[in-house]
Amino acid sequence: MVLVLVGVSLVMGGLLAWVNHVTEGPIALQAEKALALGIKTVMGGEKLTVVATDTIRQDMGGKEAVFVVHKTQDSHQRPLGVAVESTTMGFGGDLKVLVGFDDSGKVLGYTLLQHAETPGLGAKVDKWFLEGSKGNIVGKCPGDKPLQVTKDGGEVDAITASTITSRAFLLAVNQAYEAYQSAQKTQSVEKVESVEKVQSVENTLNTQNTQNTQNTQSAPNTPNN
Repeated sequence: MVLVLVGVSLVMGGLLAWVNHVTEGPIALQAEKALALGIKTVMGGEKLTVVATDTIRQDMGGKEAVFVVHKTQDSHQRPLGVAVESTTMGFGGDLKVLVGFDDSGKVLGYTLLQHAETPGLGAKVDKWFLEGSKGNIVGKCPGDKPLQVTKDGGEVDAITASTITSRAFLLAVNQAYEAYQSAQKTQSVEKVESVEKVQSVENTLNTQNTQNTQNTQSAPNTPNN
């Protein structure tokens, strides 16, 4: 009997592993498509290109939080801003939000990549904070003032009977903005370092050219035979 149970367990384990292997690819592909569509949605345009993707790790209350920042530009290669993936703990589980920011840090839009909020209550987060809705955050800049619900002294109307979800969502947006700022600073530092490196190379080349010129001028002329 024990051998039978062991055999059944092995077979079931093998089947589960096979199913996971078979479905892993399609699930990943679907997630990629959802992200691509989400970036276009939050940046407000179909004809855009993601020109850089950075992973930002930040300490949030003693825990490491990971953000993914997608830098975008339009069809004329003009910068549009960034789309940031940000995850917090909602009422029912992880609440993963994709937030679009323009170059000044204002919210362009958002979409949900993952959530487990209560249908009819917290699940309203998918549209509650969009333009035209009661809790609209589009056009607001978390850098001017962190986004908070009115119950916490802020200016954003929470989802009815879903304060926890509303707080979690706004926290995700605020943290996404911090990651956006961090990415901007990193790019500025890299740009300065790159310019300094170029200038250093140019200075070295100029010094070498000057020395070569001086050596040529100071070399004695050899008389012709």
